[in-house]
Amino acid sequence: MSLLHISQGSFRLSDTRRLSVGELTLRDGERWAFVGANGSGKSALARALSGELPLLSGTRQSDYLRISRLSLEQLQKLVEQEWRRSNTDLLSDGEDDTGRTTAQIVQQDNEDEDLCRELAERFGITHLLSRRFKYLSTGETRKTLLCQALMARPDLLILDEPFDGLDVASRAQLGDMLRALADLSMTLVLVLNRFDDIPDYIDNVGILADCALTCTGDSATLLAEALVAQLAHAESLAGISLPDTEIPGQKITLPADRPLITLRNGVVSYQDRPILHHLDWEVLPGQHWQIVGPNGAGKSTLLSLITGDQPQGYSNNLTLFGRRRGSGETIWDIKRHIGYVSSSLHLDYRVSASARSVILSGFFDSIGVYQAVSDRQRLLTRQWLRLLGLETAADAPFHSLSWGQQRLTLIARALVKHPPLLILDEPLQGLDPLNRQLVRRWIDVLIGEGETQLLFVSHHAEDAPRCITHRLTFVPQDDRYRYQFDDLTA
Repeated sequence: MSLLHISQGSFRLSDTRRLSVGELTLRDGERWAFVGANGSGKSALARALSGELPLLSGTRQSDYLRISRLSLEQLQKLVEQEWRRSNTDLLSDGEDDTGRTTAQIVQQDNEDEDLCRELAERFGITHLLSRRFKYLSTGETRKTLLCQALMARPDLLILDEPFDGLDVASRAQLGDMLRALADLSMTLVLVLNRFDDIPDYIDNVGILADCALTCTGDSATLLAEALVAQLAHAESLAGISLPDTEIPGQKITLPADRPLITLRNGVVSYQDRPILHHLDWEVLPGQHWQIVGPNGAGKSTLLSLITGDQPQGYSNNLTLFGRRRGSGETIWDIKRHIGYVSSSLHLDYRVSASARSVILSGFFDSIGVYQAVSDRQRLLTRQWLRLLGLETAADAPFHSLSWGQQRLTLIARALVKHPPLLILDEPLQGLDPLNRQLVRRWIDVLIGEGETQLLFVSHHAEDAPRCITHRLTFVPQDDRYRYQFDDLTA
């Protein structure tokens, strides 16, 4: 029987930080979930279990021979590598793209075409095997890396936030597959931010806080204690207020008698494959939209039309803020009206910057700060850092923060301008329940305080803030999508 045992373990995270694990034993066939707040050490524990962290003291003994670990950070690095291949001298004469296909990514460490196709069929990504990995949606890339992890036929499988970024159907599909895997002798470990993401087949739960495994035990007992703590914290959020605008009391306003967004017969295609197919959509003053649909449906493509990041936007009949796209406006004319958070922005934020600089960059709509910063901007940034609970980490490198702390920092970056249009594409991905509740509260306060309108994309229906008034749903129909519009105020 395989067994992993840690006793009085202290693992090095940095020169000043350690992960402490008093006693922990994983056995063949056990099913574990580890839960904790952002920065509590969950991802560090996953690396300690897989043997990737230096052990400073105590003992770590493992009989497992094939350990596979999958995390959001690994996905970020892989996407960066694939894009970097096209931005170097690796391209030969006449070669356009050196990016690897999905099949090559799945078989990166274990070449087995039959197993690759079997796993791809289980996850519903067979049609993606020949496509370049870097062009996949967030959910599609997640499924690809899950297939890659399973190619090793692991005896210990560690999944760090496996459900984040997946739509409802994909989460259910993955949950069923993990349930089947849990019935085998393989040991399964899930690292989760959402308490309600813990599957009912999980036997044991561990709670982390301040980079220490504070307690372990049966799931029912520990989850009851954690939920009590959550409820107590939720009460402390009453009366929260956001920092002011850069010019005290002054917000950017738009004409109240014109639609914020008008798209007529919108079409976007890649290699003759329609991503958006004749979409007619209008966002009127006062409306707040939730946009839902499966992975790869085109939700993020629609948002990129609005933000000006989609080149095909200029071939579409698109009017933003009362001005027709392509009528002489600059990209900065568009972006100054918009606050934006997405998984792709998170992946793009690769510059060397502190948490403070990331928030400051929201005043300039840039990745990084390249202009003089005013005293007022510095004051407001300090207030945002205080609200996030990141005052002590203000000057820490952005990428040294936990994934959830990075996402909170980017959300603050989007909110500093109190923008007329706030676009949030899976903004809560990677956040624990308390921070999810906090961010939703921020959004509702912002909407209630000013003229900001919201476009909100999330695969989790419960993530939508209370202010949502309308819903645009991408509904599969044959090999394309039709569009359903719902007025939630009717």
